[in-house]
Amino acid sequence: MAEEQRPFGISEMRAAVAAGILSESQAAELTALAHDRAGKRAALPAEDEPFEFFRGFAEIFIAVGLSILLGGIALLLSVIGGVAILIAIPAIMAAIAWWLAGYFTLKRRMNLPSMVLVSAYAGGIYVSALTFFGQMSMGLKGVALVAALVTVAAVALWFQRFKLPFAMFVLGIFGLLATYALFTQYGAGRGNFDTIEGWATSFVPRLDLTLASLVFGVAAFAGAMWFDLQDRYRIGRYAATAFWLHLLAGAALVNTVAGNLYNNGGSASVLPTAIALGLFALVALVIDRRSMLTAGTAYIAAVIYWAVAGDGSASLKDWALILILLGLFFTFLGTWWVPLRGALMRALPSFPGKDRLPPYSETP
Repeated sequence: MAEEQRPFGISEMRAAVAAGILSESQAAELTALAHDRAGKRAALPAEDEPFEFFRGFAEIFIAVGLSILLGGIALLLSVIGGVAILIAIPAIMAAIAWWLAGYFTLKRRMNLPSMVLVSAYAGGIYVSALTFFGQMSMGLKGVALVAALVTVAAVALWFQRFKLPFAMFVLGIFGLLATYALFTQYGAGRGNFDTIEGWATSFVPRLDLTLASLVFGVAAFAGAMWFDLQDRYRIGRYAATAFWLHLLAGAALVNTVAGNLYNNGGSASVLPTAIALGLFALVALVIDRRSMLTAGTAYIAAVIYWAVAGDGSASLKDWALILILLGLFFTFLGTWWVPLRGALMRALPSFPGKDRLPPYSETP
């Protein structure tokens, strides 16, 4: 009896890209051709938003080892102390992380250890830059801004070299710090940068950071959409990179808009918050990214809390009902995400970029 042939699918295509057999552009073109010939997205896992944290326990084991190793190096900061050490040791740690990534990221293609390494690399660069520029007459605002920008540039080099999607998440974190520094007024004086506690406690924000979060959220969302539009079928590095940027954009935008509306207080804030969350849900459906809505979980829970308990306090029974309703909401949305998105996309008129978003069923 002839052996049954297993069809060549998306998982094999991703493996071919990871192994260097196909380039991302070739894989995207092959996938587009296959789906154009089929006329629908039947061969894709319609329920899935591709995400990979690690591939096996070996990655966890190695990641733990790397964390302990790099943590031991970082511990020297608190043991030895001094400005020169705070500049040199973090920079050395970053160099070690870069060197190790040549093996674990490029050769072994391990995801979780690579995430540990880029985090250590970025942290080392940031601490070193923060301490170095802290010795200059730049003021706290200048020090915070320049150190964050230097780290952003360094992580961009990492992303260019190692093509690790998670690196864009790390870059975004320090981009957020740079944005905060740009929009924040700091206390006068340089502060004490001789110890970790010195530079950590020297930053005293004086202004609300809502505008900074909004600006960063819009920029992160624009970056995420750029990557998403390069990979309509979401099989390669572009889509994985967009996933991490959407996490940052969703957290920044949802928490900024919904948070400010809800924090106005009272029953009058509930309806605007619910409307804002509804709009974010529609955007999440259109772009097919659940992370945009996941970021608003706390505010969705707050709206349900008000619906159950009003302006008073909730009893244990009320909390049980709140959790049940919240669970039902996410279960329903997760289960019916694909048909809901299909209905929404069919109802929307044509707009720029619609044909570059993930495919959806043309018929109910």
